Amino acid sequence: MDGMSLLTVTVLAVFVGFEVVSKVSSTLHTPLMSGANAIHGIILVGAIIVAGQAADPGILAVALLAVVLATANLVGGFVVTDRMLHMFHGRKEPVRKGAGAGEDLK
Repeated sequence: MDGMSLLTVTVLAVFVGFEVVSKVSSTLHTPLMSGANAIHGIILVGAIIVAGQAADPGILAVALLAVVLATANLVGGFVVTDRMLHMFHGRKEPVRKGAGAGEDLK
């Protein structure tokens, strides 16, 4: 494939990905984000392998950029997943002061 075909496929993939992800309801977001984090972990490992085998300084620079971006994406995914999981936690009742042992305040 030439460069223009690769660019066209990339742009189309971005648009399709945006449309698919924007239509996901909030209840399905957390499981999908967990799967995406697993994929980004694999991408990070691949980027590290490529960076470790790079002989050309240009390829090394691009591979290190891929490692940085994959790491940021992975960490961001876990942060978003954590925030989404906290949305499903119930509220805890505050502890009331002045209650003796065995007393019921209700």
